Amino acid sequence: MSEKLFDLIVIGAGPAGLTAGLYASRRELKTLVLSKNLGGQAVLSHEIENYPGLEAIDGVSLIHKFSRQTAAFGSEMKFGEVTEIKKVKNVFHIKTETDEFKSKALVLALGLNSRQLDIPGEKKLTGRGVCYCATCDGPLYRDKTVAVIGGGNSALGAARYLSNIAKQVYLVHRREEFRGEEFVVKELKKKENVELILNVDLIEIKGQNFVESLMVKDKKTNQTREISLNGIFVEIGYVAKTDFIKDLVKLNKAGEIITDKKMQTSCPGIFACGDVTDVEDKQIIISAGQGAQAALQAYKYLFSKKEEALPDWE
Repeated sequence: MSEKLFDLIVIGAGPAGLTAGLYASRRELKTLVLSKNLGGQAVLSHEIENYPGLEAIDGVSLIHKFSRQTAAFGSEMKFGEVTEIKKVKNVFHIKTETDEFKSKALVLALGLNSRQLDIPGEKKLTGRGVCYCATCDGPLYRDKTVAVIGGGNSALGAARYLSNIAKQVYLVHRREEFRGEEFVVKELKKKENVELILNVDLIEIKGQNFVESLMVKDKKTNQTREISLNGIFVEIGYVAKTDFIKDLVKLNKAGEIITDKKMQTSCPGIFACGDVTDVEDKQIIISAGQGAQAALQAYKYLFSKKEEALPDWE
């Protein structure tokens, strides 16, 4: 069990969390960035074209830049999934499966988790053809037949990427229209190896040891169709996994953390930033900006508790 008391612990190492760690360390706060992984959903981006100052970059490369810069200013980083947070006499106790940490303030940058289809065959075949990251697993399906499930920008981006390496791509959506950017839809419609399957319900993923097919049903005709496949990429959005803090901070109906414009939560000393908050638009640049704001407000909170300077907590 860790005995060190940090000035600030940032939970999450995506754009929001890494930026919070960077800003906190530059203010010479004893900072720990604690996360189950590095980068969160940002590393799933095939190509980022709208981050100011960078004409085009993939998510993995961008996160590595964030991480190196944050570490350069002194933030510690540890990996582990947080299972419990308690506030005891104005000190936060954070537990993972293997350790416990203490801090005077917290920044929650938990990000979001991939939403699942919840249809027969999905859990059984996850990792055996059912994938949630085209960037990570796409190269395994070169010259094979795959389906992308979804209708937003994530699904469109995955379909565009996979169309360049797979033999055949089926883009499957439960509605007749896409929610993503129209210029990408037009591009996909021109590709010979992309077929759009719209306005269908997903029935079942079939396969013994690996994905073999996807069963869908047309909403208008009620006719079923079995699509032979080697892989399925689920791109239907994300959910906030915040049940473990629901008694500590206020959440909205979607489970997102409610914050004010200063990134303050309902619990004094806890700040939140990035996609896990109730911010309307989930963008890397917005998450980074919120991370900076959260760290600066945490700094002000900590110094409001002391007349002069923070003690050298160990």
